[in-house]
Amino acid sequence: MGDEALNFHKYEGLGNDFVVVELADENGVSPDRASSICDRRYGVGADGVLLVLPARADGCAARMRVINADGSIPEMCGNGVRCVALHIARCGPAGAARSPANRTLTLETDAGTRTCTVEDGTGVDGEGFVTVDMGVVRVLGERSIDVDGKPVRVHVADAGNPHAVLFGTFARADVERLGPRIATHPAFPRGTNVGFAHVSGDAVDLVVWERGVGITLACGTGACATAAVACADGLLPRDASIAVHLPGGRLDVTVHARSAAERGGGQRVTMRGPARRVFSGTIARPAAEG
Repeated sequence: MGDEALNFHKYEGLGNDFVVVELADENGVSPDRASSICDRRYGVGADGVLLVLPARADGCAARMRVINADGSIPEMCGNGVRCVALHIARCGPAGAARSPANRTLTLETDAGTRTCTVEDGTGVDGEGFVTVDMGVVRVLGERSIDVDGKPVRVHVADAGNPHAVLFGTFARADVERLGPRIATHPAFPRGTNVGFAHVSGDAVDLVVWERGVGITLACGTGACATAAVACADGLLPRDASIAVHLPGGRLDVTVHARSAAERGGGQRVTMRGPARRVFSGTIARPAAEG
């Protein structure tokens, strides 16, 4: 399995782009083939491949599995879940056309279920907006790590996947230097996404070095993790829409006031942002070697 021709749909959410493939089995695309598909010169080109699979959990429209451009498999992708939700709302998991409309659906992910509300009146093309209940983001405190012989303080959070957030003013060169070093630092055995954030008023400017990808135009879980950390530290208010400005555009994130059930630094977070189908096509079966 994994070497058949594939029908695919190219989607993007704020420039974070994905190849969406509907499959009956997650083994239909191997990590190596996903890396080839993501190659921007010899493949379709993408930050990752999103597998749309039959749901295993009751009440879910489908299961989403993410494969990064380097073949690694993260637990969750915020921009990816919006793309898959928009695709299913428009086409259904088996590609049967539906009339565009607002629709609420729940997706199963490797980080748990995510309920999505799709606002769409554009038909099969054009931009739609999706609000996602991202569940509980856990803020795990500050940590000092050694990078090139110097201490760097990061705020650690878990948005279904790991994040390390730095606050300050950063140049592109800072992100390119610190991003890969922190992402693969021994302090994070699973690796981590790294957010470089600057709070201004009631908004955040954010650039993320994504684990397994590098700098992307947007990171949905990174926006949620950063907003949760900022609210926990009193830099931004809870129960208010926070504009998170990423290189690819804006996400609106709300960090809700803690309930009695959300102990240990947990905060429920919702995220709203766009998704768009770019084009669809077929990926040929790989040529036989030898």
